[in-house]
Amino acid sequence: MKKFLFILILGAFCCSQVSRAQPTVIDKKITDIMQQYQAIGLSVAVIKNNKLIFSNSYGLKNIEENQALQNDDIFRIASISKSFSATAIMQLIEQKKCHLDDDFSDLIGFKIRNPNFPNTKITLRMILSHTSSINDKNGYFDLEVINPTHSDQYINSYSNYEPGTKYAYCNLNFNMIGAVIERLSGQRFDLYIKEHILDPLQLYAGYCVDSLDKNKFVTLYEYDHDKSGFRPQTSAYNPRSLEIKNYTLGHSTPVFSPTGGMKISAVDLAKYMGMHMNYGKGFNGQQIIKKSSSKIMQTPITSDEGYGLALRSTDQLVPHKTLMGHTGSAYGLYSAMFFDPRAKFGIVVITNGCRVPEYTDFNPFLKDCIQLIYQEMIEN
Repeated sequence: MKKFLFILILGAFCCSQVSRAQPTVIDKKITDIMQQYQAIGLSVAVIKNNKLIFSNSYGLKNIEENQALQNDDIFRIASISKSFSATAIMQLIEQKKCHLDDDFSDLIGFKIRNPNFPNTKITLRMILSHTSSINDKNGYFDLEVINPTHSDQYINSYSNYEPGTKYAYCNLNFNMIGAVIERLSGQRFDLYIKEHILDPLQLYAGYCVDSLDKNKFVTLYEYDHDKSGFRPQTSAYNPRSLEIKNYTLGHSTPVFSPTGGMKISAVDLAKYMGMHMNYGKGFNGQQIIKKSSSKIMQTPITSDEGYGLALRSTDQLVPHKTLMGHTGSAYGLYSAMFFDPRAKFGIVVITNGCRVPEYTDFNPFLKDCIQLIYQEMIEN
């Protein structure tokens, strides 16, 4: 383990020196935090006054090959991906192809009703805000698990409380949202996101593994608490080429994982974050969604969780500040994207593996990094 940590620390400083002749004070403080949490790699991007003022990467992209992490390397960012799907839905709403209060059954093409509350309509808004009463008990990589004409266990995908009355995070919600985007647009999910969000913002990113440079993928490592070590998660970038070859629009969508499958660098994620920070307008002047649509996404629907439409508010990251954004965690990766639309600053931090407690509300490693960056680069 000592040898392993030495490699990580050495890699962290070497990578920092890629963009600087000498590591700065902030570089040293970040790598100190990385050492504390045995972090493998970390990419950081910081926006202040609507400008990218800092970006750097530390540590390793791949332990086995001792590759240093670079700023243009891309991660599977997990649940921050949901905000791309919600942004796409707001575009379709602006085109009058759907409405937030539409019955989701009509949009998805099969009955979506909690059997315990058969008279309560489950709306698009409920699905986007995790107030639908739908859960992941049956899984979420196959839409048939909740389709009553295909599964006799569909009832298990519903919780025993009335839709619209309670927040409960659910990945199945957003894999269904991806299918609805296809049904309304007539375009495959990954291609829709690329054409209508990524390309206009000039971002190198995507949901389809085969459409991206595999040499840029950052290996993700899950920490095994029982064995006290990290294990690479090769399935994180499974191309699913055969499934895509036999794709059915509006049905096969979970192949791309709208709920968590976006691959993007920290720098490009910060540019995307800037679009939400400026209520729908990118730094390059492209209006992705209307200001009114963006504000709807950022308006909390539940007071207890502060969750809007794939974006949430929190006052638990930076003292005396309420920030808007989202987190992600899967395959050992942890990501965070949080911003203040009034003060015009935002922070993106992504790690491909670290050692943190198994049960925690917010990854303490990323929280420590965010607080450090705020104190050193935003507040001062």
